[in-house]
Amino acid sequence: MKTPFSVVLAAVCLLPTLLLGGCSQAKPDIKAEAPPAANVEPDLNANNFQVEHADLFPLATATERKAVPALNVTGLVQPDIARAVPVISLASGRVVEIDARLGDVVKKGQLLLKVRSNDISGAYQSYLKAMNDERLARVQLERAQILSDKGAIARSALEAAQNAEQDAQVDLNAALELLRTMGVDKDHPSAVVEIRAPISGVITDQQVTNAAGVQGLGATNPFTVSDLSYVWIVCDVYENDLDAVHIGEYADIRLNAYPNRLFRGRIDNILPILDPNIHTAKVRIEVPNPGLMRIGMFVAATFYGKQPVVRSLIPAAAILHLHDRDWVYTPLGDGHFKRQEVVTGNTLPGNTQEVISGLKAGDQVVSNALALQNTVEQ
Repeated sequence: MKTPFSVVLAAVCLLPTLLLGGCSQAKPDIKAEAPPAANVEPDLNANNFQVEHADLFPLATATERKAVPALNVTGLVQPDIARAVPVISLASGRVVEIDARLGDVVKKGQLLLKVRSNDISGAYQSYLKAMNDERLARVQLERAQILSDKGAIARSALEAAQNAEQDAQVDLNAALELLRTMGVDKDHPSAVVEIRAPISGVITDQQVTNAAGVQGLGATNPFTVSDLSYVWIVCDVYENDLDAVHIGEYADIRLNAYPNRLFRGRIDNILPILDPNIHTAKVRIEVPNPGLMRIGMFVAATFYGKQPVVRSLIPAAAILHLHDRDWVYTPLGDGHFKRQEVVTGNTLPGNTQEVISGLKAGDQVVSNALALQNTVEQ
């Protein structure tokens, strides 16, 4: 049976429509199938916190305080070199007796040690010879004076006798002074020399023991006596801080051994040579010693500037010590607080804390930073 032509024609006309319709249904809608747009929120500052019941954390207002700038350094107690006197022996010999030792407090003229010396016999023999020569010269001068009065000798002979007597007297005085310097009594000579303290003070060095040898005017001195009524505080000050230190000004001194005692000393010298490794200069402070300062003690010295600076003042409890730094909490509103780093200064009476930077007068802080920190960490 043959298909009518009209039916075939209708099928042919319908085919493009079906093909177009099938293609349009297979193509996806990109906009319809895409995911919804993401809502990106910025991360909160790690130092910003929100707490409930913010009224439980009272605020304090920073006030203004004018303060003298201070520089804190460390130092050592050292003896005043000008007040350290070596004990010397003018005679060489062997030590037979020691009457003092390292660390003893001695008075001027106190016996320190005795030395047996052969130099004494030589000095005493020189004294006896000078005394005999002076006696002979004096007798000759008297004889020449008598002969000159009678016209028996020339005037020049009398003058020669006078000159010889004067020279003999000079030699005698020199020999006698040497005995006195060695501590020898000319009327009771002894081979033992007594060495005494030249000043009152403390024996800060000892280089002699019993039976040891001593060299006259040698490089090594048996003792060193130091007057410790005044001592030096020698501090290291960094190059960048030298503008805060001036000769003639005063500094506060605190000993580590006596932290509650305050001493004052005058800046005596700033050495002109810097340490090449750490770039510090030695600053020397002269301090009266009431007897508490010992050589080698550690001290803390504070130098003060001339022009006052403005600092903020807040309660000490408002400071939070965290990760080796100091922080405060400042309010942001609606229960939000910001943890802000500050640089603190001195702790003052009344449980207040000086703030060098990070705050200004009028800023508000949480009066108890530790309580807020504990709440944040929960």
